[in-house]
Amino acid sequence: MLEFKVIETGDKVWADTLLKFSDFRGAEYCFTNLFIWDGIYKSKIGRYKDFLLLRTGDESDYHYLYPAGKGDVKEVVDLMIEDSAKFGKRLTLIGLTAETRANLERLYPGRFNYTPVRNSFDYIYDSEKMISLSGKKLQPKRNHINYFTNNYNWSYEDFTADKIDEVVNFNLEWCKATDCKQYETLMWESCAVEKCLSHYQELNLMGGILRVDGKIVAYTVGEVINSDTVIVHIEKAFSEIRGAYPMINREFASRLAPGYKYVNREDDIGDEGLRKAKESYYPAFMLEKFYAELF
Repeated sequence: MLEFKVIETGDKVWADTLLKFSDFRGAEYCFTNLFIWDGIYKSKIGRYKDFLLLRTGDESDYHYLYPAGKGDVKEVVDLMIEDSAKFGKRLTLIGLTAETRANLERLYPGRFNYTPVRNSFDYIYDSEKMISLSGKKLQPKRNHINYFTNNYNWSYEDFTADKIDEVVNFNLEWCKATDCKQYETLMWESCAVEKCLSHYQELNLMGGILRVDGKIVAYTVGEVINSDTVIVHIEKAFSEIRGAYPMINREFASRLAPGYKYVNREDDIGDEGLRKAKESYYPAFMLEKFYAELF
């Protein structure tokens, strides 16, 4: 029998241990994301032996994250099938990559329908490219950075705990400037960001702050997600400050990403503006995600 509970920061230690066993690169397999988005997706966390479990939604429409950990995956999925059946539903799994989809198909040949979920594909970049911005394709990013460095009295610093209140105030300004309350996806993100900043220390996150004339114009938050990848959860800048976005991106990557092969900048949630911005950095590849439904 599977049991699920409200996600708390106290779950981070055991959850991180189990996530490390799988070494998955997908954004769903990061405790921070599970925690800060739980209110939006109505998520509950669970543990079965050495597997981390996640169930989202409500009784009328539960979805389960493909399990992360070590041991007998089939045993866990069988229990998920039973758990879903208690609510009169066929099991639906989320967050599958091409690799985990292949493993599920091997365990349950012909029993699941698979649907790609483009809005959930993660953008994965070469960390060296994020730091150097080398090559012709990224020349526009270098041009914006050159403009920024030549026209502003700027400084970069690590986002430490004593700066949380200042960043929260910046975030409120940013939200007002972008009219975020008018857009559902920005409202969702705003809730997740607020929770992230409220628990910044407990989540053991890393971040960077960009200032112009001493005032914050951009900030970012991320962490290491697996053995070869770092992940960026938040990146905000005042768009009227030319070069602020590529500058905070480069400066943070140069501090977080060395020693890691990739940078995961997460998905675009189907937002066209966000999609265009992420494509403009030319990802090394897209980490495909699939939804699987039991026949």
